[in-house]
Amino acid sequence: MEKGRVENMFTITPDNNSDKQEVLPIKVWLPDLDWLEEGCLQQAKNLSRYPYAVKRIALMADTHQGFGMPIGGVMATQEVVVPNAVGVDIGCGVAFSETNIGMKEISEKLLVKLVKEAMRRIPQGFNHHKSSQNAECIKQYKKMYPEEKRHSQIWQELDAASYQIGTLGGGNHFIEFQENDKGNLCIMVHSGSRNVGYKIAGYFNKIACNKRKEWNSTVPEKHALDFIPIDCDDGRSYLNWMNFARSFAQESRKMMMESVWRVFENQAGIRIETSVLDVHHNDVNLEKHEGEMLWVHRKGAIRAGKDEIGIIPGAMGRKSYIVIGLGNSESFFSCSHGAGRTMSRKQAKKQFDQHTVIRALQESHVLLGKNKLHDVGEEAPEAYKDIEFVLRQQQDLLKPLQTLTGKAVIKG
Repeated sequence: MEKGRVENMFTITPDNNSDKQEVLPIKVWLPDLDWLEEGCLQQAKNLSRYPYAVKRIALMADTHQGFGMPIGGVMATQEVVVPNAVGVDIGCGVAFSETNIGMKEISEKLLVKLVKEAMRRIPQGFNHHKSSQNAECIKQYKKMYPEEKRHSQIWQELDAASYQIGTLGGGNHFIEFQENDKGNLCIMVHSGSRNVGYKIAGYFNKIACNKRKEWNSTVPEKHALDFIPIDCDDGRSYLNWMNFARSFAQESRKMMMESVWRVFENQAGIRIETSVLDVHHNDVNLEKHEGEMLWVHRKGAIRAGKDEIGIIPGAMGRKSYIVIGLGNSESFFSCSHGAGRTMSRKQAKKQFDQHTVIRALQESHVLLGKNKLHDVGEEAPEAYKDIEFVLRQQQDLLKPLQTLTGKAVIKG
């Protein structure tokens, strides 16, 4: 394996096999190979030999091993879509709003009340609403794509999804109250498409697996990268459902953001009226790159086109950033979606008990809102890369616009 370094990025060029199969370069936005775990590196090598991938494989600075494709990975194709290169939480992303309220106006006592009320209004973890919510994306999908009823296994999930929209979920999803450089209160919501997105991803990945022979797949089954041709009914259906899951996730974040605004009005008499920036990081889009129309899969990566605004959250209670893209073609106009894990959830939970994590947050003057604390170690800030380090690695991809400091965080 040859390795050449250009500033903060290096390129991996795996040796060609005797079968003369084309091998794509792997561009990595990290200082050197030591920053890549073995599993992540192997998955990137698998992608570099993927028969439908083109140009290059790009790994962002927050990359780590995923299922089939690394989190923080970007791959472009021409003829197929790959469900596991999008992931199971389709449309997962971050919503952000900046208020004109000074953080100094929010006392610690009020902050506690705000967090408690937000937790009461917004279900977390496996919880969902007790009544069906008025979800515009579900109504529109049923109206626009009645033919998708043929996929009855996931169509029936639409009714259940109306109880899940506007709920936080668990894992690394959060609602955070932050202070920006101007001293203003900001609100950030990180969540995805909940169970309906998970079901869509699994359903179409199963179709891809079952039709390997029909579609003459030469992709090793163990790589978990089965594809669906774009120009067939299954390909068109996957894109319809993927777009729905993305709309669901976006509307869900908006509902939670508006719920938090209502909490401020009820608890503090403060009416928040501001715009919401929403950025997703698990999807596939048809985009023009280097003169060609390509299906760009981003799994744990956001678009960073020229002058495009992005959101990069840090670990729990740590700094987050609003950034502007520089439009670097080497990354397919992409950048990292966060800090990126350095250890598995299981390892983090074993290494960081709840008392250690809570004490560290208290020392940083960060309020934690969480009903069940037994798994809080999974999200210990030390289980993630340092966000400032991650941003330094991608100075050719983006420029920071705002620095956000966490003051209170709600976790599922």
